[in-house]
Amino acid sequence: MRIRGAHLLASIAALLWVAAPSHADDPASTAVLAAPSVADIDDPAARMRTTVLPNGLTVLTLEDRATPVVSFQMLVKVGSRDEARYTGLAHLFEHMMFKGSKNVEPERHAQLVNARGGNVNAYTSQDHTVYFEDIPSEALELVIELEHERVAHLEISEETLFSERDVVLEERRMRTEDRPMGRGIEALLALTFQAHPYRWPIIGWRSDIAKATVEVCQEFFDTYYAPNNMILAIAGDFDAASALATIERTFGRLEPSTVPRSPTEEPVQQGARRSVVHFEARAPLLLAAWHAPPSGHADAEALDVLSSVLSAGRSSRLYRKIVYEAERALSVGGSYWELSDAGIFYILGNVRPGESVDVVEALFLEEIEDVKRNGVTEDEVAKAKRQLEVSLVNGLATSHSLAQRMAVEVANFGRVRPLAERLGAIYAVTPEDVQRVARTYLRDDKRSTVHVVAPPNEAEAAEQ
Repeated sequence: MRIRGAHLLASIAALLWVAAPSHADDPASTAVLAAPSVADIDDPAARMRTTVLPNGLTVLTLEDRATPVVSFQMLVKVGSRDEARYTGLAHLFEHMMFKGSKNVEPERHAQLVNARGGNVNAYTSQDHTVYFEDIPSEALELVIELEHERVAHLEISEETLFSERDVVLEERRMRTEDRPMGRGIEALLALTFQAHPYRWPIIGWRSDIAKATVEVCQEFFDTYYAPNNMILAIAGDFDAASALATIERTFGRLEPSTVPRSPTEEPVQQGARRSVVHFEARAPLLLAAWHAPPSGHADAEALDVLSSVLSAGRSSRLYRKIVYEAERALSVGGSYWELSDAGIFYILGNVRPGESVDVVEALFLEEIEDVKRNGVTEDEVAKAKRQLEVSLVNGLATSHSLAQRMAVEVANFGRVRPLAERLGAIYAVTPEDVQRVARTYLRDDKRSTVHVVAPPNEAEAAEQ
């Protein structure tokens, strides 16, 4: 299924290191359920209201009295793709925003929210940075004031920058440099994207993080943390009129900015690409990717179904063949990963110790070739559709998921796509559509492949 706005490394870890399977995910259990009637499903986002302030700030409000909680999310349209000189700045500010402002001392923001029973956090993607609070209803006004305070009066000092820079460098070491999967993902993105800024990691390259100055950070903040480049999404038990009045009094005073976006387009890939990463690990890793369409493309649902058939759970084709039958890999994964400007369809394999990564790669490609040549079954497509439906409907379960959906969809498409539209597109996918997108996008000459393997020992190096 598609990945939107989540940390890619965490998402991939969840795909590879799966929990014990439920009965519904057992290879022997392939019961097919009928498509639901979308008219019977209430879509809370249909009640969302949009307000645009004179300074360009977009405010999305959805009153839902089901539970006495509210999710406030501030989406800033800036991600790693917007870093013109120093990579890692967007993610660095995810940290810097918690380090104090003119009227609120460092870490006090989170303390005030937590003291009222709330939760505060943030995440950075290639396209966006999002700050959120999930809070009791009575704390909403305080949260709006706090978020305005750090946007309007963030203090970017050398002391704060140096402190958070060290934190980010340590995070990079732990998540990427000391982990084979982290190394593999960086190599795969750099191999797949050769021109577009999606090629560099969200956390940035170590040398850029280490060299970023206060002046560079201040310029980045002033450019992108502007009201006309932000979306506020509020969902839950609150009074929209009161919240809007508070937002107008606070955020309404901010000045807009001229916001640049990278014009770079990824050129068409002209031939297969391969890379080997040496890393001391107990077992090799296989990663491969193909270019795919951006978010909102007409082929998105067919690619979702294809990824589910291939790699969603232990009854998927790749798991059954490579892990269960051939016993060549410990786990497999994959997904259609969509971004604003582009997308990739990727597969991953955690090879068993002592097994050949080349053999595992060949097994992966055999299964993909079988889909391209012989297609998929009605039962496989029906099961994948139900998996996608469950994932989509789960997005209606909490105020947090509703607010996130509102903010991201409006940022990407200028509207929230109705649930009926989304489900209709999923259930319109046919086995022929799945075979077609496999043939269209998963071409051998458009594939980028990375092997993460142990470095050769001295004897092997001498032979080479």
